[in-house]
Amino acid sequence: MPGKENAKTIAQNKKAYHDYFVEESLEAGIELVGTEVKSLRQGRANLKDSWCSVVGGEMLLNGCHISQYDFGNIFNKDPLRVRRLLLHKREIMRLYGLVKQQGYSLIPLSLYFKGSRVKVQIGLCKGKKLYDKRADMAERAAKRAIERAVKEQNR
Repeated sequence: MPGKENAKTIAQNKKAYHDYFVEESLEAGIELVGTEVKSLRQGRANLKDSWCSVVGGEMLLNGCHISQYDFGNIFNKDPLRVRRLLLHKREIMRLYGLVKQQGYSLIPLSLYFKGSRVKVQIGLCKGKKLYDKRADMAERAAKRAIERAVKEQNR
């Protein structure tokens, strides 16, 4: 996420960092309706199984769950509806080319407020193999053990 003081994180996709190598990330706006924004202000979103696709020259966010606003009315939308992402046409076409030719995936990494606007951080990701995931877990365990040993030594 960009290093802004006024950026407030709503949801993060931690599973994406476990399942994918993030090659590049970029920021996109998202097209929402009023009750969805109110629900996001309460922090009620889930990016766990979401992905991005390019259809008809537009970038779409699929599988993102934004819960219905409790105090809403008939204008509440479906929590899993497909939402349009706001990017420049050149960016969309560049990402589309990479996804089609080189086997990358477009995965939303986080959802956050930047000022009063809702932004999505999208990652251009390559899938990890099982042995990559195991190596990452072993590396994290080793770091934790070293930190624990240093902490014990300083006592």
